[in-house]
Amino acid sequence: MPIFDITGDMLSAVEQKNFVLEKDLQSLIEKNLETVFNCRFVASEFSTGAQHAGRIDSLALSEEDNPVIIEYKKVESSELINQSLFYLHWIQDHKGDFEIAVQKRLGSGVNVDWSDVRVICLAPNYKKYDLHAVQVMGANIELWKYRLFSNNSLYLEEVFHTAKSAAVSTSSNTVENGYKNPVMVEAGKKAALTRATATYTFDERLEGKSDDIQELTVLIREFIIGLDESIEEVPKKFYVAYKISQNIACMEVKGKNVKLFLKLNPSDVPEGTKNYRDVTSIGHYGTGDVEFTVSSEAEFEPVKEFVAIAYNKVGG
Repeated sequence: MPIFDITGDMLSAVEQKNFVLEKDLQSLIEKNLETVFNCRFVASEFSTGAQHAGRIDSLALSEEDNPVIIEYKKVESSELINQSLFYLHWIQDHKGDFEIAVQKRLGSGVNVDWSDVRVICLAPNYKKYDLHAVQVMGANIELWKYRLFSNNSLYLEEVFHTAKSAAVSTSSNTVENGYKNPVMVEAGKKAALTRATATYTFDERLEGKSDDIQELTVLIREFIIGLDESIEEVPKKFYVAYKISQNIACMEVKGKNVKLFLKLNPSDVPEGTKNYRDVTSIGHYGTGDVEFTVSSEAEFEPVKEFVAIAYNKVGG
């Protein structure tokens, strides 16, 4: 889809260009990791040692303290995915090396959560064979496409994420003419096993809750997911996160209400707003400095506006 400049009531197409060097793309993303992926920078060109003879382009830590690997290519290349798979397995076998790098960069008080490793590939395009290969492998990899324009705008789009595809792979995509494709079934199983969320499910958050709270939780879930088909639901131990490149909202289901933590600044919420509090300095599960506590559909209705604002701020 082309991008147009608006001058008065006239449109003019903005020409695409590319980075002169791959390192230019890498440096730009590393300097803006928090803005783009809400990650903290850990290291650049991280050596995997003499035996493996490789260098991971970027290492980072997610907002939920999970390791993040980012690999870049300024041209379409299958090598990008192969490298990423290699580094994914390498870091899982060298957790100590990563934790030392984190402590050097971010301080000794940071505890790495190894329940998930996020791998991000960034390139201008991907071959259909590569997309299929990643799907069958079932590895926990995100494929992002970028476009650079002559007006110095950068467009990023997630084109594939195994975690999002796992459910599809084990359901509609595994059935062809009434026959379950065993390759796709197995791929779906592998993808599910590689996800941190494989341990937790949305349904677990509903266990032991009243019918009213269960219905309210499902209502909130459907509203958030309905904002954009690219929003991913990520069940955690104590809450459910909803994210694109970063968390938009985190939902904690309680016995008598549902708490929503939104990625907003407290200044985004007008003074006197009901069922709201600023939790910037208050410990809580999930991410976000704005908390809404809702007990009914009526109480959730005015909160929808703030969920939509959080979605737009993240870049939806």
